[in-house]
Order: sequence, then C-alpha cells, then structure tokens
Amino acid sequence: MTILIIIIYTLFLIIFALIGYAIMQIKLAGMNVKDFWSFIEANKTLDKLYKLSKQYQQMNAGQQIIFLAQAENVFNAFDKIPNAIWEEEYSKYRQVLETYRNIRVLRWAEQ
Repeated sequence: MTILIIIIYTLFLIIFALIGYAIMQIKLAGMNVKDFWSFIEANKTLDKLYKLSKQYQQMNAGQQIIFLAQAENVFNAFDKIPNAIWEEEYSKYRQVLETYRNIRVLRWAEQ
C-alpha cells in the first residue's frame, strides 16, 4: 500500500515538474502563458478559417463579417508569438490573410 502511495506522489511530482518546465520554456521564449494559450486556440480557428477561405465568394454578408472578425482575432494572437513557432502554419495564415484582404476590398467596393 505504501509503495502505491509513493508511486502516485512520484507521478504527481513528475507531472508538476513537466508543467513547470513548459511554463519556464514559454517564459524564456519571451511570451506570456496567456498569449501562448490564445495562440493555441487561434491555431484551431485558423484551420477552420483556412477551409472557409477557399469558398469566400459564396459567403453572404453576415458570414463575411464573422470571417473578418475571427480573422482579426487570429492575426492578433499570431502577432504576439515569435514567427519561428508558427512557421509551419504560414501558408494557411497567408491564405486567410489574402481572403481577409479580398473580403475587405469587396465590402469597401460595395459601399
């Protein structure tokens, strides 16, 4: 029974050490943990926006506004993170940015 308790405490200690190490690495990279977490969530949103960016011409005005708002949130989150971290997502980011610009131009032309 005591061996089981020792194993459980050791596992908890290892888990907390790994979490502390991850936080330390984030801080050493010059980021806040909150900014990094928002980047992770923005990365999920980027994937969804990337799929939508291929069919933006079929969106109605309401969907375009939602796309623009979500894209701005993604851009803000990505701006707070060093480029080296999100190099792999650059092509998706670029496609969403281009679609963002196209929608902005279309909406501007309509007005």
